[in-house]
Amino acid sequence: MNKIQKVAILGAGAMGAYFAGRFFEAKGFSTMLIARDRRLERLQAKGLVINGKKYAIPAVHPDEVEQPADLVIVALKHHDLQEGVQDLKRCVGDSTTIVSVMNGLESEEFIGSVYGMDKVLYAVSVAIDAVREGNRITYTKPGKHYLGEAVNTSLSPRVLSVQRAFGKAGIACETPEDMLRMLWWKFMVNVGMNQASAVMRAPYGFFQTLPEARDLMEALMQEVVALAGVEGIDVTSRDIEEWYSFLDGLSPQGKTSMLQDIEAGRKTEVEIFGGKVVAMGKTHQVPTPVNQTVFQIIRVLEQTG
Repeated sequence: MNKIQKVAILGAGAMGAYFAGRFFEAKGFSTMLIARDRRLERLQAKGLVINGKKYAIPAVHPDEVEQPADLVIVALKHHDLQEGVQDLKRCVGDSTTIVSVMNGLESEEFIGSVYGMDKVLYAVSVAIDAVREGNRITYTKPGKHYLGEAVNTSLSPRVLSVQRAFGKAGIACETPEDMLRMLWWKFMVNVGMNQASAVMRAPYGFFQTLPEARDLMEALMQEVVALAGVEGIDVTSRDIEEWYSFLDGLSPQGKTSMLQDIEAGRKTEVEIFGGKVVAMGKTHQVPTPVNQTVFQIIRVLEQTG
């Protein structure tokens, strides 16, 4: 694999801004944000302010990208992916690696259906407590990042190349042997943490101290565990306990992305969390009453603010 130097980031929310800032500050990289219309205008006019520091990261219209990137990081919301992935056409070349840090179980497969799964690595970011307000992003914990092929009994040249790039940018990353299991673990966390926080308007501190908040979170997660068993994925109730080691290290004032969306009146990603659990439950005839109820509540909150 070629050395990674050109980095393109699609999506400048909390997660995309974190990666953009790390690569922009590091030596040896040329970093750009891909955007169009009002998002492009805002990024060009105001830039990004990350932990109080302003970053003038070049923002480029997808039709004006001059050369393919070595690394593309996709950090969109799920409902923006189908349209947004088309903006990568000029960014993706024969040797480009695409890493999706999106939520859910489906983004890698969808991106791969457009550009080829041989270019796509699976990725999961955990316990980054980034909060976005307009163009301002703050975080106290940079989180932990996992990436790799679906199976990593040995590391491919593509994985090693991205590991080196992340290391140079100061982004801590690991490659587990079973990346699909890790994807499901993060899905379980999101289904419980994001949805419970949204319906209770609760920051992380509630889940660190209140048994009632934890009970709802765990009930949502247990339905994912039941589905994982049917799907042949090695995610069990023990993995819920593993989440607490991350949760207890987060800022008590920090908020999940779904809670931030509810408070800002934005559309959430509930379809790929509770909606996905309910749909899989029907397919496998596995009861998912907690996710069904919370899914309906969040759909109402989206419409009523």
